[in-house]
Amino acid sequence: MEESFPRGGTRKTHKSEKEKAFQQSFEQDNLFDISTEEESTKRKKIQKEPAKTKKLKVEKRESNKFVREKFEILSVESLCEGMRILGCVKEVNELELVISLPSGLQGCVQVTEICDAYTEKLNEQVAQEEPLQDLVSLPELFSPGMLVRCVVSSLDITKRGKKNVKLSLNPRNVNKVLSAEALKPGMLLTGTVSSLEDHGYLVDIGVSGARAFLPLQKAQEYIQQKNKGAKLKVGQYLNCLIEEVKGNGGVVSLSVGYSEVSAAIATEEQNWTLNSLLPGLVVKAQVQKVTPFGLTLKFLSFFTGLVDFMHLDPKKGRTYFSNQPVRACVLCVHPRTRAVRLSLRAAFLQPGRPLTRLSCQQLGAVLDDVPVQGFFGNAGATFRLTDGALAYARLSHLSNSKKVFKPETFKPGNTHKCRIIDYSQMDELALLSLRTSVIEAQFLSYRDIKPGALVKGKVMTIKPYGMLVKVGRQIRALVPPMHLADILIKNPEKKYHIGDEVKCRVLLCDPEARKLMMTLKKTLVESKLPAITCYADAKPGLQTHGFILRVKDYGCIVKFYNDVQGLVPRHELSAEYIPDPESVFYTGQVVKVAVLNCEPSKERMLLSFKLSGDPKEECAGHSQKKKKAINAGQLVDVKVLEKTKDGLQVAVLPHNIPGFLPTFHLSDHVTNGPLLHCWLQAGDTLHRVLCLSEGEGRVLLCRKPALVSAVEGGQDPKSFSEIHPGMLLIGFVKNIKDYGVFVQFPSGLSGLAPKAIMSDKFVTSTSDHFVEGQTVVAKVTNVDEEKQRMLLSLRLSDCSLGDLATTSRLLLSQCLEERQGVRSLMSNRDSVLIQTLAEMTPGMVLDLEVQEVLGDGSVLFSEGPVPGLVLRASKHHRAGQEVEPGQKKKVVVLNVDMLKLEVHVSLCHDLVNRKAKKLKKGSEHQAIVQYLEEPFALASLVETGQLAAFSLTSHLNDTFRFDSEKLQVGQGVSLTLQTTEPGVTGLLLAVEGPAAKRTMRQTRKDSETVDEDEEVDPALVLGTVRKHTLSTGDVVTGTVKSIKPTHVVVTLEDGIIGCIHASHILDDVPVGTSPTAKLKVGKKVTARVIGGRDMKTFKFLPISHPRFIRTIPELSVRPSELEKDGHTALNTHSVSPLEKIKQYQAGQTVTCFLKKYNVVKKWLEVDIAPDIRGRIPLLLTSLSFKVLKHPDKKFRIGQALKATVVGPDSSKAFLCLSLIGPHKLEKGEVAMGRVVKVLPKEGLTVSFPFGKIGRVSIFHVSDSYSETPLENFTPQKIVRCYVLSATGPVLTLSLRSSRTNPETKSKITDPEINSIQDIEEGQLLRGYVKSVQPSGVLLGLGPSVTGLARYPHVSQYSLSKDAPYDRYLPEGKLLTAKVLSLNRRENLVELSIPADDIGKPDVFSASLGLPLPKQEGRETEAEERDHKGEEEKEERKNQKQKEKRIGKGREGAQLPSKEKKEPRKPQAKKLGKRPCPESGSEQESGNKRQRRAAPSEEDDSGVEVYYREGEEEVEETGVRPQEKQTRPAEAPRLKLSSGFAWDVELDSLTPALPPREESSDSEEDEKPEQATKKKSRKERELEKQKAEKELSRIEEALMDPGRQPESADDFDRLVLSSPNSSILWLQYMAFHLQATEIEKARAVAERALKTISFREEQEKLNVWVALLNLENMYGSQGSLTKAFERAVQYNEPLKVFLHLADIYTKSEKLQEAGELYNRMLKRFRQEKAVWIKYGAFLLRRGQAGASHRVMQRALECLPRKEHVDVIAKFAQLEFQLGDAERAKAIFENTLSTYPKRTDVWSVYIDMIIKRGGQKEVRDIFERVIHLSLAPKRMKFFFKRYLDYEKQHGTEKDVQAVKAKALEYVEAKSSMWED
Repeated sequence: MEESFPRGGTRKTHKSEKEKAFQQSFEQDNLFDISTEEESTKRKKIQKEPAKTKKLKVEKRESNKFVREKFEILSVESLCEGMRILGCVKEVNELELVISLPSGLQGCVQVTEICDAYTEKLNEQVAQEEPLQDLVSLPELFSPGMLVRCVVSSLDITKRGKKNVKLSLNPRNVNKVLSAEALKPGMLLTGTVSSLEDHGYLVDIGVSGARAFLPLQKAQEYIQQKNKGAKLKVGQYLNCLIEEVKGNGGVVSLSVGYSEVSAAIATEEQNWTLNSLLPGLVVKAQVQKVTPFGLTLKFLSFFTGLVDFMHLDPKKGRTYFSNQPVRACVLCVHPRTRAVRLSLRAAFLQPGRPLTRLSCQQLGAVLDDVPVQGFFGNAGATFRLTDGALAYARLSHLSNSKKVFKPETFKPGNTHKCRIIDYSQMDELALLSLRTSVIEAQFLSYRDIKPGALVKGKVMTIKPYGMLVKVGRQIRALVPPMHLADILIKNPEKKYHIGDEVKCRVLLCDPEARKLMMTLKKTLVESKLPAITCYADAKPGLQTHGFILRVKDYGCIVKFYNDVQGLVPRHELSAEYIPDPESVFYTGQVVKVAVLNCEPSKERMLLSFKLSGDPKEECAGHSQKKKKAINAGQLVDVKVLEKTKDGLQVAVLPHNIPGFLPTFHLSDHVTNGPLLHCWLQAGDTLHRVLCLSEGEGRVLLCRKPALVSAVEGGQDPKSFSEIHPGMLLIGFVKNIKDYGVFVQFPSGLSGLAPKAIMSDKFVTSTSDHFVEGQTVVAKVTNVDEEKQRMLLSLRLSDCSLGDLATTSRLLLSQCLEERQGVRSLMSNRDSVLIQTLAEMTPGMVLDLEVQEVLGDGSVLFSEGPVPGLVLRASKHHRAGQEVEPGQKKKVVVLNVDMLKLEVHVSLCHDLVNRKAKKLKKGSEHQAIVQYLEEPFALASLVETGQLAAFSLTSHLNDTFRFDSEKLQVGQGVSLTLQTTEPGVTGLLLAVEGPAAKRTMRQTRKDSETVDEDEEVDPALVLGTVRKHTLSTGDVVTGTVKSIKPTHVVVTLEDGIIGCIHASHILDDVPVGTSPTAKLKVGKKVTARVIGGRDMKTFKFLPISHPRFIRTIPELSVRPSELEKDGHTALNTHSVSPLEKIKQYQAGQTVTCFLKKYNVVKKWLEVDIAPDIRGRIPLLLTSLSFKVLKHPDKKFRIGQALKATVVGPDSSKAFLCLSLIGPHKLEKGEVAMGRVVKVLPKEGLTVSFPFGKIGRVSIFHVSDSYSETPLENFTPQKIVRCYVLSATGPVLTLSLRSSRTNPETKSKITDPEINSIQDIEEGQLLRGYVKSVQPSGVLLGLGPSVTGLARYPHVSQYSLSKDAPYDRYLPEGKLLTAKVLSLNRRENLVELSIPADDIGKPDVFSASLGLPLPKQEGRETEAEERDHKGEEEKEERKNQKQKEKRIGKGREGAQLPSKEKKEPRKPQAKKLGKRPCPESGSEQESGNKRQRRAAPSEEDDSGVEVYYREGEEEVEETGVRPQEKQTRPAEAPRLKLSSGFAWDVELDSLTPALPPREESSDSEEDEKPEQATKKKSRKERELEKQKAEKELSRIEEALMDPGRQPESADDFDRLVLSSPNSSILWLQYMAFHLQATEIEKARAVAERALKTISFREEQEKLNVWVALLNLENMYGSQGSLTKAFERAVQYNEPLKVFLHLADIYTKSEKLQEAGELYNRMLKRFRQEKAVWIKYGAFLLRRGQAGASHRVMQRALECLPRKEHVDVIAKFAQLEFQLGDAERAKAIFENTLSTYPKRTDVWSVYIDMIIKRGGQKEVRDIFERVIHLSLAPKRMKFFFKRYLDYEKQHGTEKDVQAVKAKALEYVEAKSSMWED
């Protein structure tokens, strides 16, 4: 065959005889295209060579044979290693892929042949012995139908002589033929993802030397469309298009876009060769020759290839002709012969597109008389099926064996009997077999075998793990050792021999895993009883055979087919009592069982070995049975006789014993009981009803499934001796009392659940939580056998039944199953109405006609053909649609009320037009609650609109909900789907996620929000019913009816109500004024109509709208509008409010009117025009902290504000505005931000409006560094920021006041260091320790500048290598350092920290006993200590001169480095020193001393320190306030050795600075002494005394009460001295929290609670409140609840409740605060403080209506004497937080009832003075002074009136008040005289 094959491209071929022969045959064999040229050629040949005709015929026959061989179909023999071939994924298993190849061939790809990166991950997983998160399985990477480029890696020959084709997808093998230099843009390659990077993916394309990268944006389309939005995984197979090649193929950029890949074509420019040509490439080709067996194509200019008949385009059939241009896909390239095969099928011409047809419908069918189409000697034969489709049979399947194979029987037209055994996806052909064994085989694949079926097979081998049986072609089964016989056999090889035929029964078949298990147990194989293969088959009473899987103490587990198993409880094992089941039964034993009960949803089955006997015996023992029939705990069938009000009168079958079944015993679900009672009829039979008790001539029965299964499972103790504390029992509520609930169990025993342990929630009334007859789970807490009593707990925390989600799902499915049962009862009724209702299920879409729109907004639909059918849609489900009677509407059924016989429907667009989308089980979805039933709710999935049901309870006891916990229609919930297809109920089943994921109902979109005043304004609501004939532009007159801050309501002629917005009153509105105040109630106004507002949608309608006549006219009284032709209509035609705001440009100034301050969202809501809304974020209202803290004091509702437009591109239909100019966060801008995050030792993250984020470095927090720079910053704190840089996505900010308030010119202690250019040599700087490195200590000097202090320059002590640097220099410690040297080129800063250099105490304590470099050095230090001691004594005397020195000192400290390096002489003069000779000698001696002490030349001289000491100390004093911070990392300060303690810093010694002259004198006096080497005895004694005095002074300082504690030890000393001071304990907690040591802070709180005396109640309460605050901020909800419960036990509960409510409110946990207040109202309903606090809370949230209702409830609950105080308090709150007008009304109402309550008058006057105008204040004073009150009280009011006038009035007003007072006194005195 190879000889006759042409060798591909023409570049390498030589003109041989073979090629000539091929060309001749090519010319002669164009059978389908007979052209005139060909005919003439033939004629010419005949004329020229008449003698050669015979020879020509022979040649023609030979050439035919040659063409036939050339077009031979691909066979296994023609494959070879290294051959590149296109395949299609047929099956995906965990460890291999099965690939369909052309010509019906098949190969497999091992899991290690995907790519190198994937193999590495597999190896890593094997090494770790646990699954890797980022390694996904093959089924997730590949799917059937994917086209893949493969290379044949090996061709193994199996034992039977068959070739096994092994393939590789590894790009390294597939693309091995390419080199990096050969890569060109536009080439289509395949690759696999090798790693995920930040900006894209590295793709392995297998080309050595080339690195391929897929950018993220290029992959986005593929990820969204093909990968369902998930990121690409390592090993994922991609078709990649080369976009760009760089560096001679070194770097390749790829694209995987679907459109680009599918259009990719291989071109000549890409320089493909026959060696590098890859399968799957699409080429443009030209037909060279047409033959009966296929086509020869020419492509890429030089190459030829073959298309066999299987790969011609079926649509074109035989219409191909020479030179026809076609598009073809390369199928395979032979590596040796270079033969190329191509395909013209359309499915292959779009790369990247998977094959769609993957299987054949007739698979396994046996076909008779199938005609042969063609025969191919080396490959097989093709057949034509009845439907005209081609089918193919490989050579090995044409006969039973090679010996009997007869090729002549396969001539075209011959017919054969065959069977369809497979389907070739690559050829779209059915694969046939003519073998007799295959045609007659019982099973073709594992999928054909069903559990329980009888199967014949042949024994293959016997192994220790069982016997292998061959069932069919490639089907093997395992018979486990247990199943080789009815009993366990030791030597199975004696019974079974290889080749024996055996008859088995299938136990289990798993086609996916190709796993088949069978049994040879004779009883099971020959059993005539029905086999149980699923739980649904197990009907009660069914008898069948099974085998024992396990024997336990509690019974036997019996297994059937398909892994179905059930339990035989101990009492059902035998009629006799069996003490030890294991001694009677054995594993593997075949048993006959009867099914007692089965719950398919729970996969639970109860069985019995006690089988019912012969019917005759039953009759004989009739009397005994009758007695037994009424035993408690027995399951019986009953027949309904009669319905009563409370239940059903029944007859217990078969002996018709009378019984009673109460309504509540019909179901576990409280709501389902009445439903079943309603629809059960006399004559109906109920099965499996439990006998509870017998008495009073009748049997009490129960049909609750939970109780029935408890009795069946033996979980029903019969006596108190069997009950132990901790047991969980199922029973029902027998009785409800005020003190608790009595629960009865099936056996008749009962117990009490006291009120305290009835619920985890607070129980006000027991009847709120449970109802009589309710099924409950109870936990036994206490048993008293003697008194036959037990105590029970019904708390959910005690009675958990396992996973809440599972319980919730089971309760829901049980409830819906029962309702489905009710539907079947309804469908048996004769009534058309009831049958129609029974057929209606949620989700059904109906076409209905609107009958009526009711007053409440709901819609009633006409009954249609079913009389009496009531269909209604609530106002919510009307979905804001305009409906009119007679209109046709599409609706979706939500629920059928089976008691009221009503159908609830919805008009919601999303529900009616729901999307069909494949859903995944267990996937989480957002949904909206559409309908609420008592046990469950219906919600619609936001994505698809499908209806899902979810249970509202997760436990039988979980029935009580606080109002705040109850769901509402329209509320958003998070659901996890349990089913993906709606069942008979029409609903998906789901489980609700955590309550925290619920979202509140949105009554209206934000874009359509309406002024709250307008919503509740009765005048406007009334106006909707009146029609009018007004149109835009009409001038109307009317009377002002009422005035609101943002609008005025006007009554026009004919009673029409109009509205004037604040923006349409004046042309020029002065900022700060309220335009509505210009109009007065009752005033006549002339206005122009500018629009009409629809009261239903709150939109402005165009005049052409049919409902314009029912709108509220929007009016304008602006003078400019009233002028002729000066008016403008509102933009009513704009569809979207977003369009309206586009007219405003950023930076434009507008006048707006404040509507309200939204406390929750922290923004001002404003109106620019009636139809244009705006929002001003709080941070954009002012740059003043005072205003931001209390915006309500600065801004009044209705006030006119001048604002700048920030941008109309904000979310929803609101303009974003600013009151502080354009909000441009550019470099140099100052803006207000809010702290989001505090990063210890790093800085702050600050957020700005509109999502911008900035970072503040620790160096930019303040102008003066401190040990704890971030202690005053907490999340949500408002800060004033300066923008340093706005280049990146995150802004760089500074909080330094020198930046944010440059005008204040605050002193900068620590200058900004942003680069090394800001530093000079010799400069003293402060910085934070970054880390301790082997080379030295790294000190951060600025955000990007770090200095290094090498170890010799860290301390004056000589330290060992392992010195405790980390301990004394922790990260973040503030240190002062001197710059030794700078290397600006390499950005290196070298620092020195020792005390000598910086004039500060050393970083290491003297108490550590560390050695100094030499003895002389120590003496020097001792002198220095004395010197300092004297100085500091003098400092105390000169406290007053301190301030001046600080300023000068700072100047000195910040002199440029040049000044600091001046010679010593001028410096000495500056400091008032003596002439220079002494200074010179001193310098010399100092230098000598230095050389001895430290030979290093880098060290600074000690003398320099003395010259600069005064200057240094001035600087130190200036810094002191910032350094007075806690230093948690430092060593405790009480460890003092003799002498000066080096760890005591200057700020702890409270010195005052001496005048510079005295300082210099004393310094001058002492310097010569310091220079000398030895001291006299007297001098040493003096030194010793000074050191002792210094020590005592330090001790005094430590005992100073005013001193701030700086370490944990300091706090410990303080709390020891004042153990009852809560302030100290709280400071101690704060100290730990500052260092984010939460556990330590908790421990301190616990210590405080144990230490503080029990008499100090308030002090203890302070600590409890701090602990609650701590848990709220840093703990979990659980830890907070525990702390709260403890606090309530140890303190006055009310105080604790109020404190926690405040904590929740301050931390904006408003939902929790609301729930807590509801608890308080139930527990402390007699406390007025609770009512007032709750009212204030609601008002702050803007819920005025709720606050008013709270006041009404308070007055109902509180005693009458408290009423006036409560009303007054609520009125005060209204003044401060709500509507001032309403507050006035409340006060007026109260005072009209209690006119002599001076306290109420006084509060009212205060409020009016604060809020009202002068006229109102004077009016109220006039009323008060005319009351008839006691003179003492009148004097009080006159005095207040006089004080007010003195403050606010004129002299004339003051005199008038005095005159009135005099008049009152005279009137009183005349009365007394009379």
